[in-house]
Amino acid sequence: MSDHYNAFEMSPVPAPGADAVAPELFRGIYGMPAFATIPTSDLAASVDFWTRGLGFFELFSIPGTLVHMRRWAFQDVLLVAAASVPAQTPAMSVSFACVLSQIDSLVAACRALNPNSADGPRDTPWNTRDVEVITPENARIVFTAAKPWGPASQEARNLEAVGITPPGVGSGDNQEHA
Repeated sequence: MSDHYNAFEMSPVPAPGADAVAPELFRGIYGMPAFATIPTSDLAASVDFWTRGLGFFELFSIPGTLVHMRRWAFQDVLLVAAASVPAQTPAMSVSFACVLSQIDSLVAACRALNPNSADGPRDTPWNTRDVEVITPENARIVFTAAKPWGPASQEARNLEAVGITPPGVGSGDNQEHA
């Protein structure tokens, strides 16, 4: 028996599909359940890259100290002024959901700002298409888009092997979890 159940209604991420439409940028104020804090030695350059390259917007700022960037609901990043940034990109990454139709334009926008900033896209064994971006702050950011579900695909078999099945397959009853 699996403890997993479909809870897509909690997320701003649309159901996977080639025609999935990205939600609007979210300008509401809420208690952030999670966020990334990224030090930058050049707030203006960082805001420019995160805006024009990654599709975020400036929610608010404390001049010279912090800029709160946001994209979809629950995709929050605090760019914080620092004397320096790491010289080497860390192995750790932060991932943000996107939709398939955003992948190519995101890669193009990042490469227009810095030709070596985007790596990919590449398909994963868990049924996503990912792009890795190294930002001006040397942060490793991954944009990940769910691919359409192929019931006979290797990705479907990979997920089923760990107890994850699409809605309508298996128990299908989420009432015990609600």
